[in-house]
Amino acid sequence: MKMKWKPPPLVLFLALFGLSALGLAGPSLQAESSAQTPSDTLESAITLDDGPHVFRQDDTSVVVFYYCDSEMVSLVFRVKDTLRFQGFCRDSSRQYVIPPGADEPQQDEIDGVSKWIAISDIHGEYEPLIEILINAGVIDRALHWKWGKGHLVINGDVTDRGAWVTECLWLIYQLEQEAKTVGGGVHYVLGNHELMVIKGDLRYVHQRYLDGIAQRNRTPYDDLFGSDMELGRWMRSRPALLRINQTLFVHGGVSPTIVQGGYDIAKLNDAVRRGLGFTSPRACFSDTTKLLFSSLGPLWYRGYLMEMEGRYPATTLSQIDSQLVYFGVQNIVVGHSQVDSITTLHDGRVIAIDVRVDKLGGQQALLWQDSAFYRVEASGERQLIE
Repeated sequence: MKMKWKPPPLVLFLALFGLSALGLAGPSLQAESSAQTPSDTLESAITLDDGPHVFRQDDTSVVVFYYCDSEMVSLVFRVKDTLRFQGFCRDSSRQYVIPPGADEPQQDEIDGVSKWIAISDIHGEYEPLIEILINAGVIDRALHWKWGKGHLVINGDVTDRGAWVTECLWLIYQLEQEAKTVGGGVHYVLGNHELMVIKGDLRYVHQRYLDGIAQRNRTPYDDLFGSDMELGRWMRSRPALLRINQTLFVHGGVSPTIVQGGYDIAKLNDAVRRGLGFTSPRACFSDTTKLLFSSLGPLWYRGYLMEMEGRYPATTLSQIDSQLVYFGVQNIVVGHSQVDSITTLHDGRVIAIDVRVDKLGGQQALLWQDSAFYRVEASGERQLIE
């Protein structure tokens, strides 16, 4: 039953509505047709509708809500474990599954993976994301996992800039659950724009979001990613660094300062998660949090590709070699700093995968399979990286 929005009793919930893009409301139906005809653009379908968003009111009460047809609509569910519901804003053909423990930290060091594929800096560009995942054989045209025991890494920055952030997040969330059931894996590594949204820095939020509920209800967009929202809980539990086999994934990079501080992967991820929950004063007086969220931290560092005048010099080859030994890896994969095409740096030790989607006409992905690296084009074509 579709109901007009009535806020739950918690006062904090009044501040939850700061979003205005079309979430998996329209695009869940749009998604399959877009997958079949990737050249079609979603821009023509932009409205102010958005959702679903899932608010955990208490241990047994969950509110699912949309902004739909210029009004708030919601349903309240009583759950003990897994929440399942059908979409109710033009996405009635889609079932959402919210399992218990989806917000628990994943394993951040994984061995024995036979193949993996990595994409970075999606920035709400839903259509290029589903296009490359379909053409690379990771998902089918109904947007379900088909890559078996393979692993997909999203190397940060799903949020901000683009108009389809909600769609991208729910797709990744869904694929994470589906991959797990067949022995595969989906890993969402945090980027600087996830940090910005969680911390209320909304400079790069698409105008659709700001012109919608955020404006009409005078509430900040970042409240949709609070600690009592499912997408917020899930995002806050994701790692900042991930090791799969002999490859380290990090959005920005690892500065020499981080290594000198003696942080291993587990300690870094734990410190980032704790810092995401800190209030501004607590973060201000935590030297660890200030470092990790600064330009020298793993979400922001650009030293593998450039120097930042007045902040730090470019990373040297000997420093990178020290990092490889320190983390027990052979390669480091980064996003954050744009390149014209997936590029190897520092004699192949570093691979940069944040590509210029607008210039390429689609996403690129980095594939590792049979002990070799491949550049995967939006069409699915593979090119061996020597």
